[in-house]
Parts: sequence; C-alpha cells; structure tokens
Amino acid sequence: MKLVVLTGIPGSGSSTLLGKALDSVDYVHLNYGDIMTEIAIKENIVQDRDALRKLSAEIQKEIQAKAAKEIKQRSEKDNVIVDTHCTINTPSGFLPGLPIWVLEELKPDLFILIEADPDEIIFRRLNDDTRVRDTQKAKDIQLHQEMNRATSMAYATLTGATVKILYNHDNHLDSSVSKLVDVLNL
Repeated sequence: MKLVVLTGIPGSGSSTLLGKALDSVDYVHLNYGDIMTEIAIKENIVQDRDALRKLSAEIQKEIQAKAAKEIKQRSEKDNVIVDTHCTINTPSGFLPGLPIWVLEELKPDLFILIEADPDEIIFRRLNDDTRVRDTQKAKDIQLHQEMNRATSMAYATLTGATVKILYNHDNHLDSSVSKLVDVLNL
C-alpha cells in the first residue's frame, strides 16, 4: 500500500484537484487536521477543530503524533493520500507542517506539491467567499511555494520519498486532474 502526502498553499487548487482525482483512483483521503480533531474530541480535549490551535504546543504535538500513527495504520491496508500543509506561513516565519516525529511515523512514499502562478492564486483567493485569508503580494505567494519546494525536499531526504510538482493553471483543470491521477497510479 502507498502513503502519499498532497499539499499546496491556499488558492493553489489542491483540494479541488484531489476531490476530482479521487473519483478515478483507489485511495482513501485523510485530512491531517481532521484526524487530529477526531482524536482530540474522542479524548475530550476539544469540542471542535478551531479549539485545536488554542491548545498548548505540547498537547498539539501529542495529538499530532497520535494522528500520524493512526494514518500510518490506515495505510497498511489501503492506499492513503494525506491532505495537509507542507509549511505554514506564520507572522514569525515559515513553520514546517510535518515535523520529524510525524515523518518518522508516516514514512510516506511520495510528496505531491500542487502549484499555480501567483496571480492565479491571488485571483482564486479573492473569489473564495468560503474563507477569510490575508492579502498577499505575488512575491510573497511565490516565496511560500518556494519554501514548500525546499521543505518537501528536506522531508524527502529524511524519508526516502520522492517529490512531484504538479501545476494547476486556470482553464486546465481536466489536464491537471489527469496528471495527478497518472502520478497516483504509478
């Protein structure tokens, strides 16, 4: 069985691509944050996902580690694709989304980064009424994508996984979905 990590910065279209690709591949889709939330609710630590980020760093790390273990167990009987953040752009700098203790537990086979042109991402974010996002300049979006590339290669170095970058340009959704399906079926 395969364990794949799929990531893209907000507005890259990673969720849209994944949603459409799942119709054509034999993978179980797991969202890392959802698994963490389920564990924290089951253990009566929080009542909803938004409360996770208010927990102490130590408790968040414990839940994060438990989520990694649960995801790895699922990947032993099914192909699993984990939707998560490669890096998080915080006011104090970029934060790795998959710390070493998570990578050591997950041992993913492949990292897939979904990217788009910064102008496309800006336009998508401005037209997404379902989210409230900070406004960023194209150069900041490009930097975030570059940080994801560098970080994913560091993750690959630590795990032996490969890294694949797929582009999700406007008006090319079907082609992008097809490329994602091809990579997942290798």
